[in-house]
Amino acid sequence: MKPFTLVSIILVLVLAASYIDAFTRNNFPKDFLFGAGTSAYQWEGASDEDGRTISGWDFLSHCSNGSNGDIACDGYHKYKEDVKLMAEMGLEAFRFSISWTRLIPNGRGPINPKGLLFYKNLIKELRSHGIEPHVTLYHYDLPQPLEDEYGGWINRRIIEDFTAFVDVCFREFGEDVKLWTTINEATILAFGSYGEGITMGHCTPTPSKSINCSTADSSTKTYLAGHNILLAHASASELYKLKYKSKQRGSIGFSIYAVGLSPYTNSTEDEIATQRANTFFHGWMLKPLVFGDYPDEIKSAMGSRLPVFSEEEAKKVKGSYDFIGIIHYTTLFVTNRPLPSIYPTNINKCFFKDMDAYMITTGKSSFIELEATPWGLEGVLEYLKQNFNNPPIYILENGVSLKQDSSLQDTPRVEYIEGYIGAVLNAIKNGSDTRGYFVWSLMDLYELFGGYMQTYGLYFVNFSDPGLKRSPRLSASWYTGFLNGSIDVTSQDITQLQSNFSGSYSL
Repeated sequence: MKPFTLVSIILVLVLAASYIDAFTRNNFPKDFLFGAGTSAYQWEGASDEDGRTISGWDFLSHCSNGSNGDIACDGYHKYKEDVKLMAEMGLEAFRFSISWTRLIPNGRGPINPKGLLFYKNLIKELRSHGIEPHVTLYHYDLPQPLEDEYGGWINRRIIEDFTAFVDVCFREFGEDVKLWTTINEATILAFGSYGEGITMGHCTPTPSKSINCSTADSSTKTYLAGHNILLAHASASELYKLKYKSKQRGSIGFSIYAVGLSPYTNSTEDEIATQRANTFFHGWMLKPLVFGDYPDEIKSAMGSRLPVFSEEEAKKVKGSYDFIGIIHYTTLFVTNRPLPSIYPTNINKCFFKDMDAYMITTGKSSFIELEATPWGLEGVLEYLKQNFNNPPIYILENGVSLKQDSSLQDTPRVEYIEGYIGAVLNAIKNGSDTRGYFVWSLMDLYELFGGYMQTYGLYFVNFSDPGLKRSPRLSASWYTGFLNGSIDVTSQDITQLQSNFSGSYSL
């Protein structure tokens, strides 16, 4: 298969430079889904209520002595209020995750009846308002006992435990849930949690206690975790298709973090580095899913550090998806020459060392504050179309963080979302089988890197208010207008929208 080359990247960028003159919701396919998202730990709160036990995310947030999701938005108690906000906005779908430790408190064993009831009630509430639930089965919140017992995703025992957990979810919720994502941004889960030490299940290392990439242990954990993630996904997919799909008629997908990548210069070296970065970021997990094995370039670079699929495993992994979920926020330039890292000093670079490519942010972007580059998302969708048989795609997260206590007039967020939705429409017109777009996030949440200081919400949450009052930002008003067809995107004057917007809140 011919790879998506620099020439075709440039073609996409040229096409993306001239966006569609005007578009509305009606320009998208009728069955295209527009929604917004949250995740369990970031939204629900009630961390020690009604039988829920500690997850890896609880452990990380508490041991790092920073903010945490103990209360978060208190969605566990305020879900009816929040579903009403979704309905008023006109959301067609809502993406949320199921807390493993709320449903099965210690990772395996008896079902927690109160946790089961909460999710049944939430799904029922969504359905009663005509909102499609899109459920993520795993969003970083591994039961801490499983991490402590056998190391979580680096141990093959996780496959059996994860499959048992999702079996409960399919059985209990599957009549009303038709869209399932097994594992959230699997690439970040693998190299973040088990290679770089930046996410869940153990404390974030300080620079003085950082992982040594030269040790055999740290340099293999990323790929071992990734291997088990793929096998666990394939096991869940096989279970669903054999036991539930014919009756429930749902779809099951797998999500990756997909970053836009473009050569920093027009040199051959930077083009090759960009192709290598695409292979590591995207091909590492998508090639096994689509074609049954890891990319040759990664196998050659990793040697014995990369696990090997048995013939039976390769057959199970290949084709074990109905769609691919994309988590996309930004675009990076790629170069072959060493440059200062764009990542914080306490994040190790083992994965990037293996990649042998260097990243440069676009414009004024930083690690947390991202510049809008819609052409990058369009490039990702074209790359997936060209290299992975044009899979059905849902964009499960896309948004921009701003300071949480800034004005409700979040014009930069409106411009960001507007640009990316336009890029999605361009990609669809160019043949991408993209089927849905979810803004991250419905409201201000507890964020992994920003805590409660840098948030993505369409709704402002007053975390100083005991009632955690929600207030619509300008972006919520814009999204509502877009969804109900009253906004013609490029002819709508944002200044006029601002003047009509009277949102306010009391601190």
